[in-house]
Amino acid sequence: MSVAPLLNQLPFVQLLDIEVVEAADGHAVAELSLAEKHTSVPDEPVAHGGVPYALADTAGGAAVISLHHRPTPTVDMRIDYHAPATDDLTAEANVVRDGGSVASADVRIEDVDGVHVASARGVFKTGGGESGGAWGVTGPDDVE
Repeated sequence: MSVAPLLNQLPFVQLLDIEVVEAADGHAVAELSLAEKHTSVPDEPVAHGGVPYALADTAGGAAVISLHHRPTPTVDMRIDYHAPATDDLTAEANVVRDGGSVASADVRIEDVDGVHVASARGVFKTGGGESGGAWGVTGPDDVE
């Protein structure tokens, strides 16, 4: 299965109605149609800050996973909000560094009118735990 359909099956992605529409070669695009459940202001279409954050994390992770084809947990995510999210959102992510045990991805989030809503940089764990996933399992046999 390719990366985008796999990520679209994740319960949290489904909960927020995020759709990963593209994920290949260190690049990903994810979309979110803003709904009432995403808002932080009653009767106003203003997304809670966690919504663009989750969209950025999903897109950044998808970009990294597209290079590694295995889970790449988020180590750190920094986001700058430039405008309120009041309409449907698109996040475009690109891996900017893919190291031996971590990768970083830049994410740009825009609304349907092209308004730059947020910028993010995520760091994702890509290696170091071959026996138990990216975080690994430390035991007596794993100590050097």
